[in-house]
Amino acid sequence: MKVLVLGAGQLARMMALASKPLNIEVRAYDVGSDQVVDPLSPSVTFGDLDAGIAFADSITAEFEHISHEVLDRCEDSGKLFPSSQSIKTGGDRRLEKSLLEQANVKNATHHVVATKAEFDNALKHLKLPLILKSALAGYDGKGQWRLKDISQADAIWKEVDTFIKEDTSAQQQAVVIEQMVPFDREVSMVGVRDKNGETKSYPLTENHHTNGVLSVSLATGAHANLQAQASEAFDKIANALDYVGVLAIEFFQVGESLLVNEIAPRVHNSGHWTQQGADTCQFENHMRAVSQLPLGSTALVRPTAMINVLGTDSVPNSILSIPSVTMHWYGKSKRAGRKMGHINVSGSDRVELLQRLQQVVSLLPENDFPEVNDYVSQLK
Repeated sequence: MKVLVLGAGQLARMMALASKPLNIEVRAYDVGSDQVVDPLSPSVTFGDLDAGIAFADSITAEFEHISHEVLDRCEDSGKLFPSSQSIKTGGDRRLEKSLLEQANVKNATHHVVATKAEFDNALKHLKLPLILKSALAGYDGKGQWRLKDISQADAIWKEVDTFIKEDTSAQQQAVVIEQMVPFDREVSMVGVRDKNGETKSYPLTENHHTNGVLSVSLATGAHANLQAQASEAFDKIANALDYVGVLAIEFFQVGESLLVNEIAPRVHNSGHWTQQGADTCQFENHMRAVSQLPLGSTALVRPTAMINVLGTDSVPNSILSIPSVTMHWYGKSKRAGRKMGHINVSGSDRVELLQRLQQVVSLLPENDFPEVNDYVSQLK
């Protein structure tokens, strides 16, 4: 079996590593260079996209912001999983909101705007505070504005209007205005669906973000009621898309209810814990699904947490002396804010996991891991 991944970053790398035991050969299409490369040795090249399509039995993607021209060429081959529409939906908040309404899945009250008249109309129907999100190319907190007081409206619209007019996306840019949700916490579910419509879901994961970027994910298998809600939402969305592969859904928890924040049609940062905490990790299950192999178990085998390593290329080696701590580096050059790697920490139960997590965090430099120590210290 041969798989081409659209995108040549760390997610393609981890899919390739998980594919080795399955005897799946993986190549990655670097959208920047228009070259197909070895995701584990990117200096090794195999030609252009046409060569990659010819090589592959199946084609998939590691991120959603891929040109429609590339997606359409891959779709025409009959080899693309998930579909180009699924990937486009994850990359365009207008399509995403339409999907959620179609699938009857709860999400924040919202309006789509591209003009001042539409903006003014939205303000008449929505209650402050509001969050404005770019329809295209927004991720890790980028392309967002917060409107807390009506006196800010004109100034924020000027920024948004400039952003829309200067946008270079192939599709017309717009902004989705959402009523801000007073949530208790942010959680996510990673699940997988195969070509026959079978779905499996991993345990719901609690997430903490720092400056709009995921910093810690925690999977303990608790909250059965929320797990059922999340699994139901996953099935509705995945079935509406006729999805194949791993799909991630981010939720706001409000009391005992969940509202969908956004979806990601791919393996996801909040599912990295599955490498040490699940029977079959998200990367392997994604490759199984797109290669039409039986899905693996998504059961939690031990409570596990993931800590993102952002903008630094070193952590104290002493963390490796703590039991059940695993380091994953991505082989990237250091750059401020860049995802460089992650640390997985596991325990036999929640108590042991939190003890080990606190040990790890106590050894990490605060300036490289802001807010992480405060977040972990309040977990019980």
